[in-house]
Amino acid sequence: MITTATYDEIGVTYAALRAPDPRIAGAITAALGDARSVVNVGAGTGSYEPAGRRVIAVEPSKTMVAQRAAGSAPAVQAVAAALPFADAVFDAAMAVLTVHHWADIGAGLAELRRVTTGPIVLLTFDPAARPWLTDYLPELAALDDARFPRITDYAQWLGAVSITPVPVPHDCRDGFLYAYWRRPAAYLDPYFRSGSSSFWAIGDAGAGLARLADDLRSGDWARRYADLEAAETYDAGYRLVVARP
Repeated sequence: MITTATYDEIGVTYAALRAPDPRIAGAITAALGDARSVVNVGAGTGSYEPAGRRVIAVEPSKTMVAQRAAGSAPAVQAVAAALPFADAVFDAAMAVLTVHHWADIGAGLAELRRVTTGPIVLLTFDPAARPWLTDYLPELAALDDARFPRITDYAQWLGAVSITPVPVPHDCRDGFLYAYWRRPAAYLDPYFRSGSSSFWAIGDAGAGLARLADDLRSGDWARRYADLEAAETYDAGYRLVVARP
């Protein structure tokens, strides 16, 4: 499990590598509906925070908070399971690719519901998905299984939820783990890998990356995944989970 202290180390490239993708942002903003006030929990550097609304960010890592752009929403240093707010003070809550890092997911989601009167919007990942990168790095699949809740778990914590696939554009601006599905050479660059906590968590991925490099040179990757070359989007397993009161 990635800890706050670890994010103080690995978050140094996040402002550059984890820029919001406008297509994914559109899906999140639409799910927030007409909420005028939003709490963004596990906010990181502020990606996907909607404009034109009163947003309060919650982020435990000083490194991440320090990278928030000037003029972005004010940030409170806290964890999801202990939000420093009164009951029912926000119209909506959001949490983007962060739930799997929480020490107690159930407690964190209960806190989101406590402080929120309207929708709770989560961008997360279905660990049952197996994007092509896991063919080379099965340890990523094992890590996903270990730290992401099953997609059916959210209804147990939040009640009725809607779950919608979030296709990843081929030119996605956000450098999360499976964003480079049509740009496989990016995974060979340690700079791009530094934008994903998963690569920090699995440690040495040399053997799998060497095999990927060999297949890119030989053309085997292009032959094996020929259907991806013309695809505009890819269902890598990312899901938008929305709970309404």
